[in-house]
Amino acid sequence: MLIVKATDLRKEWDGLVLFENVSFEIAEGQRVAIFGRNGTGKTTLLKGLSGQTAFDHGSVHRHLPLEEWGWLEQHPEGVREQTVLNFVLSGSESRYALKLQLEELQRRMSREESAELLNRYGELHERYMQQGGYDWELQADKCLQRVKLDPGLWQQPFHCLSGGQKTRAQLARLMVREPKFIVLDEPTNHLDEETLSWLEQWLRQYAGTVLFVSHDRYFLDRTASAIYELTGQGGRMYPGGYSDYRKQKDIEWQSQEALYRKQEQAREKLMESIRRYQQWFHQAHQAAGQNDFLRSKAKKNVSRLKAKEAALERLERDRVRKPREEGSLRMQLKDRPFAAETLLRMEKVRFAYDGGRMIFQGLNANVNRGDRVAVIGPNGAGKTTLLRLMTGSLTPASGEVKHHPQTKIGYFAQELDQLNLDETILDSLLRLPEMTQSHARTILGCFLFSGDEVFKRIGDLSMGEKCRVAFLHLYFGGFNLLILDEPTNYLDIDTREKVEEALLEYQGALVLVSHDRYLLRNIANRLLILDGKEAKAFPGTYDEYVAKRRDAAYSAERRRQENEIGQLELKLAQLMAEPEPELEADRQQLMADIKRLRALLISLKQS
Repeated sequence: MLIVKATDLRKEWDGLVLFENVSFEIAEGQRVAIFGRNGTGKTTLLKGLSGQTAFDHGSVHRHLPLEEWGWLEQHPEGVREQTVLNFVLSGSESRYALKLQLEELQRRMSREESAELLNRYGELHERYMQQGGYDWELQADKCLQRVKLDPGLWQQPFHCLSGGQKTRAQLARLMVREPKFIVLDEPTNHLDEETLSWLEQWLRQYAGTVLFVSHDRYFLDRTASAIYELTGQGGRMYPGGYSDYRKQKDIEWQSQEALYRKQEQAREKLMESIRRYQQWFHQAHQAAGQNDFLRSKAKKNVSRLKAKEAALERLERDRVRKPREEGSLRMQLKDRPFAAETLLRMEKVRFAYDGGRMIFQGLNANVNRGDRVAVIGPNGAGKTTLLRLMTGSLTPASGEVKHHPQTKIGYFAQELDQLNLDETILDSLLRLPEMTQSHARTILGCFLFSGDEVFKRIGDLSMGEKCRVAFLHLYFGGFNLLILDEPTNYLDIDTREKVEEALLEYQGALVLVSHDRYLLRNIANRLLILDGKEAKAFPGTYDEYVAKRRDAAYSAERRRQENEIGQLELKLAQLMAEPEPELEADRQQLMADIKRLRALLISLKQS
């Protein structure tokens, strides 16, 4: 069964074409990821499919009514003062409306006695019971617990939540509704590793259909059954996750390049034949004079010439374009030579925000030459705080953060608050010593800022563009220690991969906070793990850490299973030792209990 079908969609924005010639189908049970560069209109496409915005051309056929769609937005609107629990409940509109009416009647009944109010309350309560209202409220509580949203936040206004908490609340809202088709716009933004793993598992087990946008390559690999690549000129569906897509694109590139070379060789041969026949014709025509026989022979060369020219026209008409990459980031990060072993040392650091809980107490950590340290941990564990302590923008309550005199730190802040929002992109470079306008514009071109874009005010840029400006500052810094807080959060996948290449080639030390697991796997050679209480060093790669944790989780699960088997065996022995009941019903119940325990034990031992 088809869920939605899009045909020849086109959308313009401020007179510019975002995309055109977009056609695809989504079938029941698929998990389709829309993939493309920043600015190609992925969010606009999602909104158009759900009727929130209109396309300039084309049609959308929804084979499932919008009432059965679920939606996770980057920035939910109209819920600012709503409590988190009410936000989750309000996803089920009819039951939530009944709940609000019942609460209003309860308030009125507390102030006045009225048979009419009592009767009305009884009618609504009966309808609420028929719709499973109390089970639905219990389900909302369970879903909030499943997404690990602290019960202390449930009565807080939705707008007070962090980005990751808002995403979890939206996921809980979807889980309560259980729509047949869900649309997720950047669901992985701001989620910590534990919640990401949970979301991946939930989506793989989800019985409905999913359409989502994400730049998280690991997430795409683990959840997508197909990827629709969106470009300004159209799109194409690829089966599988990101790795499958990448392999197919590489094959397409190689095939197109081989076909292009073959056509170029054929074109050169035709051009050479045409030049040769033209030369023969002119020579034969001049030699023939008024001799009819020779003139007739010269005309044969004309026929051959015309045939070759027609073949060239056909080749030009069906010509394969030379494969080329779209404009991409070209970045090289230069480091400053550093001879000592340790760039930064933290000793017995204690830190707490004013009136807040203790973030660190007795923290010890080193950053040495050649280190590529990934700082990981759940949201709220203090990752950004740790980086700010390292840079010196925060001061510990006690303990020391020591920098070697030769250490020069480049800091990429998650909020990008180190940027001067009132400057233009070009001006931010021209204030550097000995920087000329021509050199600045050359460098800006490498960072995908060309033409009049260089005169844009930094405060007016998108988050992805601001990230590129922030990397510009690192480019010129000559730093030997880069401290990076979510450097790829707002970048499309192509740009993320270019940033990865630059970081891999960088010779200095790195300290990195990121939820991008592809980046962590490729960059980190050791980890610093925060759990909200302490920091633990792990002397290995991210993949080694995941494997060790998986083994530990398996061992813990195995121990739990063995304990459960032991308890069941004891219970079974106790039942079998009981005297035979006198009543037949009791005997049947005892045999049923024994049979059930035996079946459960066999299942546990075979798992």
